[in-house]
Amino acid sequence: MFLKASWYVAAWDWEVGKRPVGRKVLGEPIVIFRDGEGHPFALQDSCPHRRLPLSMGSVVGDRLRCGYHGMAFDGKGRCADIPGQTKIPPAAAVRSFPLVERWNLLWVWMGDPAAADPSRIIDVPHYEDPQWAINRGPPMDVACDYRLMNDNLLDPTHVSYVHASSLGNEDTIGIPVETRADGERVVVRRWILNHQLAPFFSSRVKFAGAADRLQHYELRLPSTAVIKDVIAPAGSGAPDGRLAADTWLVDSFNFVTPVDDQNCRYFWFQLRNYDVNDPAESEALTADFVSAFNEDLVVLAAVQKGLRSNPAGMDFAADRGGNQARRILDKMIRAESLPIS
Repeated sequence: MFLKASWYVAAWDWEVGKRPVGRKVLGEPIVIFRDGEGHPFALQDSCPHRRLPLSMGSVVGDRLRCGYHGMAFDGKGRCADIPGQTKIPPAAAVRSFPLVERWNLLWVWMGDPAAADPSRIIDVPHYEDPQWAINRGPPMDVACDYRLMNDNLLDPTHVSYVHASSLGNEDTIGIPVETRADGERVVVRRWILNHQLAPFFSSRVKFAGAADRLQHYELRLPSTAVIKDVIAPAGSGAPDGRLAADTWLVDSFNFVTPVDDQNCRYFWFQLRNYDVNDPAESEALTADFVSAFNEDLVVLAAVQKGLRSNPAGMDFAADRGGNQARRILDKMIRAESLPIS
C-alpha cells in the first residue's frame, strides 16, 4: 500500500536539534540526527546489537551513539566505535536513508538509494519571495490511512459540511467540480461565482461584497497536495484570468507521510499575497487553519474506524478525484514491485 520510490516529509527542520528524533515512515522506524556541523542524516532506528532504538541514544560529535552499550554510528550507518574493543564486526551497521533539507522540511527517501533524485522534491514558487508571506503549521498526527487523507485533500465539497463554521457555508453547497488526471497528478477544481464568503475569508479579503472564488485541489502522487484559493470581487474577471489588485491569493502546500497502514502525519504551510509584513496575521492564519484541520482529523479518524468495521459499498460524484488518484497510485505501486528484467 506504500510507494517507496518517493520523497516523504519526515520532520520540520526545527524538530531535529541536538538530540536524535525517532519517526516511523511507511511502517519502518527511522532515526534522524544532525552531525557536528548540523547536517541531517536518517538511519534505521535499531541498534544491530540488542535492537534498542537508536533514537534513545545521543549525538556525540558527528556520531549517533546507542544508549545501551555505546556503539557509535556515522551518517552512513557504519559503526565507527565499539567501546572496549578495537575490532568492528561487518554486521555492525544499520541501513541509511537519503535525506534532504529543503523548504525548512526534512525529506526522506525510503526506496532504492540509487534512485533518490532531489530534483523530484516539489518546487515551491514564492517561498522566498518578499511579495509573499508564509505561515507554517505544526505537524499533525492523523489516525487514518494516508489514502483517506488524500481523498480529503482532493474533495472541495466536504468543506460545506465538515468546515461549515470555518472554511465553508451554504453558498458552497452543491457547486459541481471539474476533475482531471495528468500523469501522476489529479486535479479537482471549481469556481464558486457571486457568493457570500464564509467568515474565515470575509474577515481577511480587502474588498466588500460578493466574491468569485476558485478552489483548486491538486494531488501529486503519492501524497503531496497543492491547494490554491483565488478570491476576487464578483464579476471582476477572475475566472477569465483577469485578477484585480485586491484579489486574495493563498497557496497551501500539504504533505502527507504514511506512518503505517492506519496512521499518517500531516505537514503543511501556506503562502499568501496579502498582509505580507504582518506576523500577527501569520499567527492568526495558522491558528485558524489548525482549528479547521482539526475538524478534518476528527472526521477522518471516525471514517477510518467505520471503514474497518463496515467497508464502504458506494461512491458518488465527490469521490471521483480520490478514486482516480487511488487507481494511479495502485498502478505506481504495482510497477515498483515488478522485477527488473
